Amino acid sequence: MPTIADLVYGAPWVEIESTSEDWSALGQTELLEMLYQMHVIRAFEEAVLDLEKLGLVHGPAHSSIGQEGAAVGSIRQLGSADLITGAHRGHHQFIAKGMGHIACLGHDPRKDPLPDTARAFLHRTLAEILGLADGFCKGRGGSMHLRWVEAGAMGTNAIVGGGVPIANGLAWAQRRRNRGEVTFTFFGDGAVNIGAVPESMNLAALWALPICFFIENNGYAVSTTLAEETKETRLSSRGGAYAIPAYRVNGMDPVAVRIASAMAIEHMRAGNGPAIIEANLYRYFHHGGSLSGSAFGYRSKTEEAEWMAMDPIQRTAHEMIERKWLSAEENEAVRSHCQHAMKEIVARLTEGEGKKRRIRPALWPDPTFRDKGLRGDLSEFDGARFEEMETASGPVGEVKFVDAVSKVMARRMETDERIFCMGEDIHRLKGGTNGATRGLAERFPDRIVPTPIAELGFVGQAGGVAMEGSYRPVVELMYADFALVAADQLFNQIGKARHMFGGDTPMPLVLRTKCAMGTGYGSQHSMDPAGLYSMWPGWRIVAPSTPFDYVGLMNSALQCEDPVLVIEHTDLYQTSGIGPIEDFDYYIPLGKAKVARKGTAFTVLTYLSMTPLAVRVADDMGLDAEVVDLRSLDRAGIDWETIGESIRKTNNVVVLEQGPITTSYGAMLTDEIQRRFFDDLDQPVQRIHGGEASPSVSKVLERAAFVGEPEIRTGFAQMMADKGCPLSAPSDELAAAAG
Repeated sequence: MPTIADLVYGAPWVEIESTSEDWSALGQTELLEMLYQMHVIRAFEEAVLDLEKLGLVHGPAHSSIGQEGAAVGSIRQLGSADLITGAHRGHHQFIAKGMGHIACLGHDPRKDPLPDTARAFLHRTLAEILGLADGFCKGRGGSMHLRWVEAGAMGTNAIVGGGVPIANGLAWAQRRRNRGEVTFTFFGDGAVNIGAVPESMNLAALWALPICFFIENNGYAVSTTLAEETKETRLSSRGGAYAIPAYRVNGMDPVAVRIASAMAIEHMRAGNGPAIIEANLYRYFHHGGSLSGSAFGYRSKTEEAEWMAMDPIQRTAHEMIERKWLSAEENEAVRSHCQHAMKEIVARLTEGEGKKRRIRPALWPDPTFRDKGLRGDLSEFDGARFEEMETASGPVGEVKFVDAVSKVMARRMETDERIFCMGEDIHRLKGGTNGATRGLAERFPDRIVPTPIAELGFVGQAGGVAMEGSYRPVVELMYADFALVAADQLFNQIGKARHMFGGDTPMPLVLRTKCAMGTGYGSQHSMDPAGLYSMWPGWRIVAPSTPFDYVGLMNSALQCEDPVLVIEHTDLYQTSGIGPIEDFDYYIPLGKAKVARKGTAFTVLTYLSMTPLAVRVADDMGLDAEVVDLRSLDRAGIDWETIGESIRKTNNVVVLEQGPITTSYGAMLTDEIQRRFFDDLDQPVQRIHGGEASPSVSKVLERAAFVGEPEIRTGFAQMMADKGCPLSAPSDELAAAAG
């Protein structure tokens, strides 16, 4: 018979209940402040629901009524330097954090109306929820994207679990600063089972991050019950898998939540890593809006009444009244002051009466504000030394491309202590899988951060670090295809953050990745990512084709306050070209293309490894083709001046890319060219691209899927034929390629 032993978690998992002594120990002053903040949240949310009934809240209104106790109980103990992120149902946490930040000393909520600072804060919050220009995000965020950096409220988030990796990044920056600051990330029971959350828990435990994963377990994901979501409904059990201490608590009891939070905060401030709190509570209304859940049939009125009987505001008032620290009349006065303040705020934002009430027209954002702040204005480059290879002030010579990659990163890490690198296997294998970080782990052991295989988690964490602003992450995705694993954080979060939060949120993140077409790694490791990233707002994209350009463009990427994708190509790593010998401090402007070969017959627009190949084919064929190396590929970075000058000279254009038509960058570029330069073109823009399918592992099928020298020769010959200048004596190779 086998020997069987019970296993126990490596970290404590406990349930916490408050006692009468705990309530008494807090004292009258602290309980009154907690009661006041809960009344503020309740009155605010009631005002939101009243406006929602009138159709004045555009989009969802996820009410937090019933959940105020957990927000105040946890956040009341945080300072402004402590940070929070939240979920789509995050008004209560945002208000609790903001009220703590403005801290109106000497204010007695039993006697005094809300102070002007509190009214101003609530006004801006409601304005944001209504989508108005005076809101914290200038109307762009609305109900689900609330952010006030000064208060430490770093953003609520409409993607379930989407704010959790970002919070990990905030905590990573706090741990590195080592000032005892902590982060709370709030999310619901529905988020516990999405990949971003367990990935983030693992990373937080691995790196001992000062973050509390606060689970608001209200029992329902829209209408799906907790028992339908997971077999283990005690969600704090997740801590055991990652050796994270976990606390389970009645979320309708603000004092119990406060006790659990105090234990978690003490643990985190001592440098012991993350904690988990599961607060069991209830949302009184449906997922969104002012109807009850029972109105939709997925829960009963009896269930709702049982939970409402545990109301955190009523409980707190009752405990205070029992101790003769509050009278029923004083409690009503606190509520009345909050309701009156919200009526005044609603009156300032709306006009009319009854069902004819509307938003005051002057308060809407100007439509011309639509795209402003999508990216920064690049003012961070004022005074930068821009150079090109032909006019370089330092010595240049033949250097290996991959050596330029590692050397420029080493130079920037020497001069800027904020820069760190994060990715899979970047600390070993003599510089990662391709040597791009060679020597850096030995020189900067605490700034070369190897990660588990968790792209969604560590990419999002890097986004949080960038958003916090103290450090500059450089993330390596081993293959470009892995972006699809991290897609939410790359495109919904990092790419949109600046614009979504009002246009004032820098996101200084560099993402390095490689295109490995032709290496035999098949459909899931061969993507050219340019087409994917160019579809999404917020990203800048550079694609260097020479060692000199790589150094200048990487320096610019690391200087930029926007997220920048730096695309590398395996075909270039082991090649040699002109690059810097000792000067690694120059920049190449973002948004500046380069003519790699002059000509007048037709213009070739291309990038990465296709640039030197296009030049070589044109030379071999003896064609007077002009090859333009695009270098910057995002919409804001396309150099229409250089492109236009070439088109007006040649009147013929071919867009050349290596990869398949299905993930194509060329489709967008071709459309723009034909609309911008229609009158300058003698023929439609031509394209040279791969097939429909991604490259296969089979050497023959892989080669058939992407563009090489024969396809370029065929395409160039077709360009000349369409110009009415067919090649008189095509070579045997060209004839075979033309087939």
